Order: sequence, then C-alpha cells, then structure tokens
Amino acid sequence: MNILLLGSGGREHALAWKINQSPLLKKLYIAPGNPGTQNLGENINLSPNDFQQVKQAVIKYGISMVVVGPEDPLVNGIHDFFLSNNELKHIPVIGPTKKGAMLEGSKDFSKGFMVHHGIPTARYQSFKAQHKNEAIRFLSELKSPYVLKADGLAAGKGVVICESLSEAKENLNYFFDGAFGEAGKTVIIEEFLHGVEVSVFVLTDGKSYVILPEAKDYKRIGDGDTGLNTGGMGAVSPVYFFDSNFRLKVEERIIKPTIKGLKNEGIDYKGFIFVGIMNVNGEPYVIEYNARMGDPETQAVMPRLKTDLLELFVKTANQELHNATVEFYDNATVAVILVSQGYPGTYKKGIEISSTNSEPQAITFHAGTVINPNGTLVTCGGRVMASVGIDKDLKAALNIAYSNARGINFDGKYYRTDIGKDLLKQDLP
Repeated sequence: MNILLLGSGGREHALAWKINQSPLLKKLYIAPGNPGTQNLGENINLSPNDFQQVKQAVIKYGISMVVVGPEDPLVNGIHDFFLSNNELKHIPVIGPTKKGAMLEGSKDFSKGFMVHHGIPTARYQSFKAQHKNEAIRFLSELKSPYVLKADGLAAGKGVVICESLSEAKENLNYFFDGAFGEAGKTVIIEEFLHGVEVSVFVLTDGKSYVILPEAKDYKRIGDGDTGLNTGGMGAVSPVYFFDSNFRLKVEERIIKPTIKGLKNEGIDYKGFIFVGIMNVNGEPYVIEYNARMGDPETQAVMPRLKTDLLELFVKTANQELHNATVEFYDNATVAVILVSQGYPGTYKKGIEISSTNSEPQAITFHAGTVINPNGTLVTCGGRVMASVGIDKDLKAALNIAYSNARGINFDGKYYRTDIGKDLLKQDLP
C-alpha cells in the first residue's frame, strides 16, 4: 500500500515511524513532513489544508489510504472533500468527517454531546461576549479555581485555569477581546475537577473500537505544573492508576456511550478519538475530546504498540475492527519535549542543532526542525524535538529520556526536568 500521512510534527514523525514497520506498506509519503520523517518515506512539500494539492498528490503517487495527523484538516472537512469527489471517494481517510471533528473543533458542541449522551463531565456553561454579565454571574457560583476555555481550536493553548475570581474576570475579558481570534468568541466556563489526568486513545470504525496504550500529558511550561499552558511538554505511558478496574469504568461510562452517540447522531467517524480524562477519586470524568492522536502523547504511545498500526487502519476503513486484537509491549516510555527559549511566547528560529540522538535505547522524534539550504539542521518551531526513553519500567525509561535530552544541543534549549516523576513512588537519584 502507498500511504499518505498528513502533518509535520512530532506526532506525525511517531506515526510515520510506526507505519513504516508494517509489512503491508509499499511506500510512505508524508506531507509536508519534517527532517525526521524523510528517513522513513518521502516528504512532499504541500499544505494539509490545501485539499486540491492533497488530491493531486493522491493521484500522482497512487495513494491507497490517507492518514490525517493534525486537527485542522479534519475540522476543515478533508474527509468530506474526499467523499464528495468522484476521483477520491474510494480512497479511505483515517480521520472523522467535519461533523465528527466538531468533538474537537467546538468545545461547546462536545460538552453538549457529553451531556446529551450521559457521559460524565464537569458542570459548565458557554457564553458569548454580549452575555459577559451572565458569564460573571456563573463564575461567582463556582468555587476556585476557575476553568476558561476557548470554544474553537487554539493549538492546545486555549485553556486558562484561574486561582481567583478577579483573575477569571480578567481572563474572560482577554478571551472576549480577541486573544484567540474566532476560537475565543465563545467561552466555556467549567467547574474545576480535582484529580489526576490521563489521556485515553480509541481507534474506531464507527461501529467497533480498540483502545490503544494510555498516556499522561504535561501541559504547563514549568516544573511542578507551573506557568503557561503549552501544546505539551512531555508524556509517559503506562499510567499506574489506569488499571483493569478504572479502564472498565472508562470503557462502560465514556467510550461505549461516545461511539453509540456518534452513531445515533449519524456521524461518520473512522479514526482516532482522544479522550482527556480526569480521575476524581477513582471516578472518570471527560475533560475534552480530540479528533486525532495527541501530541506529545503519540510519541510515548507508538513505541508501546505491538500491533501493526497499518493493519488496524485497514480494518478501520473496512469496518472490521471487531476482528482486531491490540497488543502492547510490556515496557514504559517517557517523552521529554525540548523547546525553544521563550516558548510558548515568542522565540527565535533558525538555531543550529548540533546533535540529535545520544542514547541507543532512545528515539528522537522531530517536530519544529528544518534543514537549511546549506544542509544544516535548525529549529523552526517552539516544540523542537521529543526525546523518548524506552525501558522495562518508568524509572529506567526516565533516565534514558533525560540522558538523551541532555545530549541534544541547540542554543536556548529548554525542557522540564520533572516529566513522569509524579508517577514514581520515589524520586530519581
């Protein structure tokens, strides 16, 4: 099979790495890809949001299946574009239709979906700028801290947690004044849930589903979960409390009602559902849905997946996931994200990277990198690379991930030093 993978980040590098291992693969094309993916297939310089360019590439390269990595093309309707085009409608797309992608594209839609289908989630209300007084009244009914979310896509940064009511009011104005553009014109205010987060990943063909390895993501820029929200500073898998009992609760109360709800609403969904879950005293609550794999969770999840990912995609396209068995490697993985100085604010680009891998047991997944015309590898984004450690247990995997991170060099390199340590029974030496 000739596969076209859309995207250019660390998630797509990890997906490419896994797809590349499949005996079903003839050739992998990645659009636009990055310097890491070029070693696993052929990068094509096109935008995943330019559907006409994608169509031309599909025809030119004899593509058998399209795998959509990032959320933007899904929310913009790439699957619908294929279904409505006579030259493309026979090509399977791994990723939901535009309506299905609303689970991520609109937090107001997804919260309404949860309430309608009896899926446990935090109490909430949504507001537009003209109803700011009502929004302030609702805030005053809640206890601190306060959670404010932009309704639309905001690159993982449209969530603000405020410790005081005055801070919440200030941030409400910040949202309504256009801090997140169109995405923030509607603001969701939520009750804060106290607990520990876990990211659960489901692949569904619209009828059946399989559950992939879970992970824990670390969003804040600073150690101890301090500072601004980012697109993700690290991830670990497995998560100790995601045992058979908690998994069963998640499956019965969240996953099954979600799949059934999509089907009942006539939503054609063939692809990933990322369910962000808060474990509140042993009970699962949904924080958010994403319509694709997480980043950086994918970098921690893919090395634990034993089953052929491309085979699962074929079963998804043919609605045969009920026949699929998913196996995991019995190991631990830790992904530490190396970012540019200043991220998630302003940062410089074009900084030379002098080393990319120093540990034989580690994998370095590229994200914000590019090769200059002179052949030099340089930074081109906020999140530059993921240093992934793999070993028999979490502590050993942490040591490998951090040893490898220390060996990757570029000016201004920054990473959190506490990824995964909260899941250890004792601190690393």
